[in-house]
Amino acid sequence: MSEIDILSFGETMAMFVAEQTGDLAQVAQFHKRIAGADSNVAIGLSRLGFNVAWLSRVGDDSLGRFVVDTLTKEGLDCRHVAVDPLHPTGFQLKSREDAGADPQVEYFRKGSAASHLSIADISPALLQARHLHATGIPPALSDATHELSVELMTQMRKAGRSVSFDPNLRPSLWANQQTMIREINALAARADWVLPGLSEGRLLTGFDDPADIAAFYLDQGAEAVAIKLGPDGAYYRTQMDQGFVAAVRVDTVVDTVGAGDGFAVGMISALLENLSFPEAVQRGNWIGSRAVQSRGDMEGLPSRSELPTRSVA
Repeated sequence: MSEIDILSFGETMAMFVAEQTGDLAQVAQFHKRIAGADSNVAIGLSRLGFNVAWLSRVGDDSLGRFVVDTLTKEGLDCRHVAVDPLHPTGFQLKSREDAGADPQVEYFRKGSAASHLSIADISPALLQARHLHATGIPPALSDATHELSVELMTQMRKAGRSVSFDPNLRPSLWANQQTMIREINALAARADWVLPGLSEGRLLTGFDDPADIAAFYLDQGAEAVAIKLGPDGAYYRTQMDQGFVAAVRVDTVVDTVGAGDGFAVGMISALLENLSFPEAVQRGNWIGSRAVQSRGDMEGLPSRSELPTRSVA
């Protein structure tokens, strides 16, 4: 049996978070962290005790060393992170907002080391992982990363491994909306568990109702679909069951970034522990609620000891 529980891949950027509110152009002080939806999920699963392998590339620069050091300290297996001497580590600037408003984010990632990930970076050992988590971000970075995403999802599902997919739409990274919709839906068809947000599902399928969105992906071959509804909780549907799971009450929203990643951590961890789909959605809602109460993309993700010992309503 493989020593790898979960394989995740993509780009981790350095992130400079404003220490003061206001326009980024006027901010004088920033705090250095890391950012990346794919690695947020990997970190969350690692904190819950899973052995997570991280496939990526960083530049041969100080930001790349910072990224790898941070991921390693979070328990990720970074042996498959290549150091690229020709391309830099991507980074982003993130504003600080009051009252839970969505932050302003500026990306500096075009031509980054991670955008040069390719099929050549796949080690046979990685394909022995029990589970693959993928998102719609890597396939938007370059032709090579798109090809990598297709190959990993195809090979893992062919081998009987479970595959989860979060669309994580980034329209600015795609040539146009039509291409984004086509390619994201093609990738979702290679997944067992599809985890869109409601607005994403509506854009990708053309349906408004969560039940119809879920049915679209079930018809494409998914085993189960969970749709994030924000403060209204989440809707799930499998071939045998469906239902709504209420959100966890949050009195103060600090930072909305990372909520969907927290939801994915809850879903994947619970399903790999053979919990029911409603229980998995409930855990996803709870971890998502933790994420929005912490400043930073992954700082609110819990450890195993912090998980509720009973159902959270």
